[in-house]
Amino acid sequence: MLIGFTYDLRADYLEMGYSPEETGEFDSEETIIHLQNAIESFGHKVVRIGNIYSLSKRLIAGERWDMVFNICEGMYGRSREAQVPALLEAYNIPYTFSDPLTLAVGLDKQVTKKLVRQAGIKTPEAILVQDYFHFRSLEASLFEDKFDLFVKPNHEGTGKGIDAKAIAHNMAELTSAVRRCYSSCNQPVLIEKSLPGREYTVGVIGTGTVARAVGMMEIRLLGNADPNVYTFMNKELCEERVKYIPVTDKKLLTKANAISLKAYNALGCRDAGRVDLKENEDGELEFLEINPLPGLHPTHSDLPMLCAFNGMDHRTLIGEILHSAILRAEGGQANEAKGEGRKSKARA
Repeated sequence: MLIGFTYDLRADYLEMGYSPEETGEFDSEETIIHLQNAIESFGHKVVRIGNIYSLSKRLIAGERWDMVFNICEGMYGRSREAQVPALLEAYNIPYTFSDPLTLAVGLDKQVTKKLVRQAGIKTPEAILVQDYFHFRSLEASLFEDKFDLFVKPNHEGTGKGIDAKAIAHNMAELTSAVRRCYSSCNQPVLIEKSLPGREYTVGVIGTGTVARAVGMMEIRLLGNADPNVYTFMNKELCEERVKYIPVTDKKLLTKANAISLKAYNALGCRDAGRVDLKENEDGELEFLEINPLPGLHPTHSDLPMLCAFNGMDHRTLIGEILHSAILRAEGGQANEAKGEGRKSKARA
């Protein structure tokens, strides 16, 4: 198969003058090399395309591919992760991961919460404020009995806009956190009930009825980390500040897997993704966020890490993602659900 490879290279955007935090979701050359090698190990020919600007030029020039392995995060707008898939759909070119609607929904935390709540999944109560002036116009009584509160940008990833003071314990701290968050990211701010328990992430592979949970790990902050909050800097320096612990408790795994698969399928995720959960004050798991376009660095990204904890190496993970995408492109998803799927070219 001729597979195009779309991605946002962090170095390119840093060279354009963007900051390390603005480019926090983008990939390193190391990640791109690992992914290209993994894809080619299954016998495919990989053509590096790069970001949406390069993709647009090459499509207009008439270039085409059998499949595109897409990990573009995009730079502008709350639907930025959906831009490359939408462009590929316009040219009828199949690609990996979720479609534009799911990617747009998954990045908008408030919309995601509404949909998972409708699916019967518990998630912290939240209030969305459009800007700081909107927040100041709200009655203080809306917040008085709900502290502690967590403040974060509504459509960011990788902890962007989240600092060590993201948890507000009173109205003064909340006011400061909202002002700081909006100033940093210039987008609506989500204020949600802060959950006090342990934080987890669950990996999912596949599409529809054959989607399956492949592992779960706890995210535990070390003593040198920003306390109590999985901040942007904690994620950037995770090798030094965070301990990732594989979860083996069968009862906990059963509950977490059920919640994660229900959310994953309710939102229409495909091929692979990650679901973030946290314990509330009663020790019950609640849904935090979903990532339908997960990071794929072999040792730095959560999905490959939790897969490795469960015996799945990086090459196998990439093969599973390709297998799912190729099945969809070949119309083989129904047969796969029945156990009759053809041998995928990604697993050859």
